[in-house]
Amino acid sequence: MAADANAIILHQYDISPFSEKVRIVLGIKGLEWYACDEPVIMPKPELVALTGGYRKIPVMQIGADIYCDTQIIIRELERRFPKPSVFVGGDRGLGFGVGMWTDRVFFQAAVAIIFGGGAALADEAFIKDREKLSGRPFDIDAMKAAAPLMAEQFRAQAGWMEDQLADGRAFLMGDKPGVADAHGYYNLAFTRWISKDGSKLIDAFPKIVAWEARVKAIGHGTRHDISREDALDIAKAATSIEKTATDAGEPNGLKSGDRVTVMADDYGRDPIAGELVSSSAQHIALKRADPRVGEVVVHFPRAGFLVFKS
Repeated sequence: MAADANAIILHQYDISPFSEKVRIVLGIKGLEWYACDEPVIMPKPELVALTGGYRKIPVMQIGADIYCDTQIIIRELERRFPKPSVFVGGDRGLGFGVGMWTDRVFFQAAVAIIFGGGAALADEAFIKDREKLSGRPFDIDAMKAAAPLMAEQFRAQAGWMEDQLADGRAFLMGDKPGVADAHGYYNLAFTRWISKDGSKLIDAFPKIVAWEARVKAIGHGTRHDISREDALDIAKAATSIEKTATDAGEPNGLKSGDRVTVMADDYGRDPIAGELVSSSAQHIALKRADPRVGEVVVHFPRAGFLVFKS
């Protein structure tokens, strides 16, 4: 099947933990999608042509609409493909709050265990890339020193999930899988892919181990592959479906047509500039152009991102 302007294209790589979160959502919804594999480290010229500078993985592309960060990706998948919903237990709002926990506190504990565990996982190019991404040293020795303490934190947070499953429920919010499962699962999968010590921590929680098997069995939907060049060609031939709209509730008076810059507030703070198309409490969409892809609209969540009027 050939991809077209309606195809879900996930710019990802297979060992990306955040991509795994989205792949689980694609599996829950039973969607057909295209994997466009991107490099693990910079340069990423095709991705930057689409996003205007955002370099983190994953990025979702549908036609000429580009969605940066798993929060906005999941929100858009739910909007376009509402059934089955990923909000299965009254967690429509708080499900994203769970994501802020797993993406930051839980993820950092997993990173310290993985990279501080003694395995030679990061070469000099990777370290330099991650230092530029984070804006601070990627200090393997410091991670080794912190790993025992982070193991305690990882264990405590995994324990919350074990407690959630203690009543015999199949998934975190009940008898059906949803966004909380995608958020909870990917850090454990990432840890298991790489760290024997981390896997031992997880194995101490029998209900989590059984739940992991159920989540893994969901699969990733129907996956195809697409080249980066073909993905860019689709963007260039397409037109964004985002409608111009001004949100009267914007705290700082932003309105459509304004020139703005968006950047993440944690790491990967590359600024992305464009013309504001639409915004709300949960999203902001910018129009920008690139010679390779033409005019595209790049979408970001608001939580975790900063917006400046240019």
